[in-house]
Amino acid sequence: MDKVILHCDLNNFYASVECVLNPVLWSKPVAVTGNPRTRHGIILAKNNVAKSFGIKTAQTIWEAKKLCPDLICLPPQFEIYKKYSEQVREIYKRFTDRVESFGPDECWLDVTHSTKLFGNGPEIADKLREIVKKETGLTISVGVSFNKYFAKLGSDLKKPDATTVITRENFREKIWGLPADSLIFIGKHTIVKLNHLNIYTIGDLARADEGMLKQQFGILGPQYKRIANGEDTTIVTHQDFIDETKSVGNGMTAVRDLRTHEEVETMVLTLAEKVTWRMRQMGLLGRTASLSIRNSDLTHNSHSMTTQTAIDNAEDFAKMCMQIFDKHWKDKTPYSIRSVRVSMSNLERADEARQINLFDYQKNEKLKKLNESLDKIRDKYGYYAVRRAKTIERDFINYYEADEEEEEIK
Repeated sequence: MDKVILHCDLNNFYASVECVLNPVLWSKPVAVTGNPRTRHGIILAKNNVAKSFGIKTAQTIWEAKKLCPDLICLPPQFEIYKKYSEQVREIYKRFTDRVESFGPDECWLDVTHSTKLFGNGPEIADKLREIVKKETGLTISVGVSFNKYFAKLGSDLKKPDATTVITRENFREKIWGLPADSLIFIGKHTIVKLNHLNIYTIGDLARADEGMLKQQFGILGPQYKRIANGEDTTIVTHQDFIDETKSVGNGMTAVRDLRTHEEVETMVLTLAEKVTWRMRQMGLLGRTASLSIRNSDLTHNSHSMTTQTAIDNAEDFAKMCMQIFDKHWKDKTPYSIRSVRVSMSNLERADEARQINLFDYQKNEKLKKLNESLDKIRDKYGYYAVRRAKTIERDFINYYEADEEEEEIK
């Protein structure tokens, strides 16, 4: 029996939240933007009115203002967006415990075993749209299909506030005529290579020679073909899914794709800061740093390295993660990184006796005093009461969004 997979996408999420908070804005062109003073003045989200002027996400503010001089530009309120995101996810969880986030505004739901309670896939999708609108004022577009990739494609096909069904019987008719880069794993560089092979549509990709695809794209080539033919079997993870590894980790989906080495470094430091803060709260040190990168095309890779000296400070942890990045990803430009996750494993108690050299001791004592001061401030006023200057006003960091954050000690 085929699975019943939904992909739910909050329409124009950040901009829509702003309109819910101030209903007068629904009829006006509105965009949530980065800070132009830090040279990050781009469009993060826009409402439908702004979209009608041709305004696009990642466009600079000055370009958007050329298209729409009356555009209302608002600074992001990530803490509020996070609350709405969590509220919507709680609605999803009323229907299934298989809820997998793909950023703050998107989730996959496996409702295969919920159909006896709530109706078939399209009926559940319509109920979700109705409840989300009633309880939050926001709208969602829902794709219904038998696998994750086609469900995601379905939610993209019709917006806003719509249900689109792609079945095993109709997918060839419904999507094979669409451009190949309608599939989320086909990025702008991959589509250029596919076009050079005379592959322009999803149907072309589905019928392409597997050997030719493997020669051009390696092991990913045959996978592209299988997905275009509806053969994806990727599962929707459980809402309480955590790594089996003994680790403390933190992950974040960027507000926009990370494009430069410096942006990756800043994101890693932001995540490392929170991981080591939590480690200190739990009285832990770690030796093995892991870095996971998910690209905008959904490809995902993880690597790790181990040091002889157990650590609990962000500087050393971030440095290890960037050494991993430089070894495995630095030359894979141009970057289009959607999310980053760091974790520390190979844990040990901080109060255990261990041998260190004099230089490590002097360095660690300075960091220990600094971290103790920072931890006291955060314990009293909240984690975000103190931030590193390097991470302030960065338009790709969602300070209040850590959708893959996890803790585990066994």
